[in-house]
Amino acid sequence: MPTSPEFSRPWVLVTGDFVLTGGMDRANYALADYLSRQNFETHLVAHRVAPELSARTGVQWHRVAKPLNSYLLGEPLLSRRGRTLARRLSRRGANILVNGGNCPWPGLNWAHYVHAAYHRQPARAGWALQAQYAYDRWHALRMEARSWRQARIVIANSERTRSDLIARAGVPPGRIRVVYYGIDPGRFAPAENAERAVLRRDLGWPQAARVVIFIGALGDQRKGFDVLFHAWRQLPRLADSNLQLMVVGSGREQQSWRRQLRLQGLESEIRFLGFRSDVPTLLRAADLLVSPARYEAYGLGVHEALCCGLPAIVSATAGVAEKFSSQLGPLLLPDSEDTAGLTDRLMLWLRNMNHWRDAARELSVHLRRRTWDVMAAEIIQLALRQNSV
Repeated sequence: MPTSPEFSRPWVLVTGDFVLTGGMDRANYALADYLSRQNFETHLVAHRVAPELSARTGVQWHRVAKPLNSYLLGEPLLSRRGRTLARRLSRRGANILVNGGNCPWPGLNWAHYVHAAYHRQPARAGWALQAQYAYDRWHALRMEARSWRQARIVIANSERTRSDLIARAGVPPGRIRVVYYGIDPGRFAPAENAERAVLRRDLGWPQAARVVIFIGALGDQRKGFDVLFHAWRQLPRLADSNLQLMVVGSGREQQSWRRQLRLQGLESEIRFLGFRSDVPTLLRAADLLVSPARYEAYGLGVHEALCCGLPAIVSATAGVAEKFSSQLGPLLLPDSEDTAGLTDRLMLWLRNMNHWRDAARELSVHLRRRTWDVMAAEIIQLALRQNSV
């Protein structure tokens, strides 16, 4: 157990959820998990905490209500509880880490998303939903500006996020540190051919199919499913291609897209799988991931795919593109709105699938060395350096 004064400081982490899904939630879970295993006194201010984490010795969950299951309504409660606990434990020299605009505090602030960098738009929405999105954005911008102004150190999850913090949010460059996400190398690793055959059999996927996977919410257009759908329609119908697109995720637009499938006669080629808890299995069984996101501060789903040895076509502006090797560079999409460009890259992949899979497997070896523990240790070192100033 750590015995130095620096290692005896408690930690207070403030975020909505500490769970194993999503980029921000998964990263916060990983930090809390590492702190608890290093015997730090760890306080979690959150709406949800995974049971195996909240049950740990030394972990205290300060549960915060989420009225009407709304993060927007729960945020003031989260902020108030976080600041109250931070004031109390600061007397013992606690390290305080908050996320974005959820709890203004002069400590560490982890930036996973910069609302000033992207104007989220609902697809085919009425005025009420548009007004809600506009208010959510205004509120997020106000709270992020307040929080980042107070933070001593702002942790960015990519160079893309760092640039947005400087150019869009006015954060001084000297207060920003880039810490990339990690990975669980045991869950996200390439499958050998025999194992892939078993995975496909269990999933009910044809062994000969070339399976493309898309992962993302279908509630607005940020993840770019509309671009992929239109690019897919433009693909030449090669008799030997046997292409299948699997869509993982849900949202208010899903039924509308199902109607489009019927109208376009694409029901045999595109399947909506909804929310799935077996994403590692899906990635290890697939042939390609496509993510033409209009804005992606990082893109943990793409990172996970690459760690599974799965080639990925992704927007060049996404933070995760910074991790691409030169061999995979031709799959990057310079313009996330470019349907024809996405079609071209799908054809490029189809013409030499083995080459792209080999390149992805080579990159996987490198990416899987950076575990979640490595990421967490870097954040702890940031706190130690801050405390020594």
